[in-house]
Amino acid sequence: MKPTTYNKALELNLDPKIYGTFAEIGAGQETANWFFRASGTAGLVAKSISAYDMTMSDAIYGQAQRYVSADRLESMLDHEYGILLERLGPPRGGETTFFSFCNTVRARGYKDSGECHGWLGLRFQLNPGDPPSDITLHVRLLDSGTAEQMEALGIVGVNLIHAAFFHKRSRLKEFVEALVDNLEKGRVEVDLLKFSGHGYGFFDNRLCALQLVESGLTDATMFLPSGEVVQPAEALYKRPVILLRGSFDPVMNLHLEMLEQARESFKNEVSAEDVGSELELCEISMNNLLRGAAIDPVDFIDRADALQALGKTVLVSSCAEFHRIASFLNRCTNKPIGIILSIGLLNELFKAKWSSNLEGGLLESFGRLFKAGVTLQVFPWKNRKSGELVTVENFKTPENCVHLYQHFVDNGRIRDVAVAHEGLLAHTGRDVCRMILDGDESWLDLVPECARKMAERHARLHSSS
Repeated sequence: MKPTTYNKALELNLDPKIYGTFAEIGAGQETANWFFRASGTAGLVAKSISAYDMTMSDAIYGQAQRYVSADRLESMLDHEYGILLERLGPPRGGETTFFSFCNTVRARGYKDSGECHGWLGLRFQLNPGDPPSDITLHVRLLDSGTAEQMEALGIVGVNLIHAAFFHKRSRLKEFVEALVDNLEKGRVEVDLLKFSGHGYGFFDNRLCALQLVESGLTDATMFLPSGEVVQPAEALYKRPVILLRGSFDPVMNLHLEMLEQARESFKNEVSAEDVGSELELCEISMNNLLRGAAIDPVDFIDRADALQALGKTVLVSSCAEFHRIASFLNRCTNKPIGIILSIGLLNELFKAKWSSNLEGGLLESFGRLFKAGVTLQVFPWKNRKSGELVTVENFKTPENCVHLYQHFVDNGRIRDVAVAHEGLLAHTGRDVCRMILDGDESWLDLVPECARKMAERHARLHSSS
């Protein structure tokens, strides 16, 4: 059985090698409080502090543009850990693994209905005398009441400290899922987890992003072309978004063409002051990473590497339904959102399976999809048998959806995207795989150079599975 939060706190209190400080802003001393409830607190806690007043907080940690932010958390960790080592390092540094736990949180306030979230961080030593290691995470507090949010925050804090010292970090799945021990599903969302510092020089935090989604701690995570994992709402804040959904197995010139042409079409949706601030996202769905019943992390890194080499920001999501990914993006930005898709995927949207869990069925699905500023940027498809080019204008919907579809087209919610190089429509990713295995080198014209090694590796992998 999993240990209770109380037992985790007690285990930490009674370990003579672990000693540190707590600094918590915005939701009370909820993490430190668990250690004060348990016996043996003096064995773990060197200091606990809150700084709710902004002037007091600035005097300790320096001024900040945003108080609930990764930058604020970093300044807290720098200050608290520096003091800890300066004052306690000389007398006991040879036998103690020091730590500083900090958080800065916006919990539910009086007459408050805004987003409740926070940044939590742990700076600690893997062994006595080691340089520091950092673990950073971002949480969304989903309870409606302040007391419940504070309780959940404290439990996550204890879980983080306990996992850092007692879970093997090589077992990422175990570490990630331990973060929400003793919490019912739906109380918190963890959408960023990052390891850095001593011992993590070669650690790939993109695997953390993948694991958070796979373990159900969040619907989506994202990372930049540099590979840096970022918190979605912070990265997308007040920015127009163009999203391309795909398997990217392999990444093809067709994908680049879709992005380029949709970018031109999307300019009509963006205000003059926002032109140039659009963020392009390439979304890899968890469904597209399944190999049998399991996720293949090497496959994931291959696809991510190829997209990043092309300068693309990657979103990893478990949102198979279009209305769910639209809701996620609308939560992160109040600017226009364009979702790029093919005629084939447009046809999928009219199938009942994508709205079977909604009481309002198909109408509710489209209502949620187009709720706020979302447009579908639809790329044409070429019928191999007839040679016909299928576009938004001549696309045939199910008979009972003809008027509904026309309504979306007439009101600019479904838009046609032109194709500059029609020859790219002739081949799919499966065709590329077959061509590679057949020794047909014409596939090289279909795949960007930086993605070719991945394409060859995947083709052989698929043929042997």
